[in-house]
Amino acid sequence: MHELGVVIEVVKTVTRFAEQHQLQKVDTIVLQIGQLSSMIPKYVETCFPAAVEGTHLEQTKLMIETIPANGLCKACHQVFNVLEHKSQCPFCHSQEWGLISGKEFVIKEVIAC
Repeated sequence: MHELGVVIEVVKTVTRFAEQHQLQKVDTIVLQIGQLSSMIPKYVETCFPAAVEGTHLEQTKLMIETIPANGLCKACHQVFNVLEHKSQCPFCHSQEWGLISGKEFVIKEVIAC
């Protein structure tokens, strides 16, 4: 489970950000995780308490937004979810598409009190 190491780095990054911006308390960290990311949201949530334990972020909440795995069909130029439609365009049934979202892992927002 590589999620713990990544979540520890998120905590370090947010801690540096909070210090640089003189934030007294961070209420919530918002992460965006793509459906095709190597990070599994359930595991990130499970690791988060261990990652913040003993830090200034111990009382901080974690919010995860899932970014859909969207592809752009090369034949009809429609956007569709490649997972829901098993990599086949539901509009023209082409299997040729380019990925436009779904691999993200981003600290979207740090909400301070």
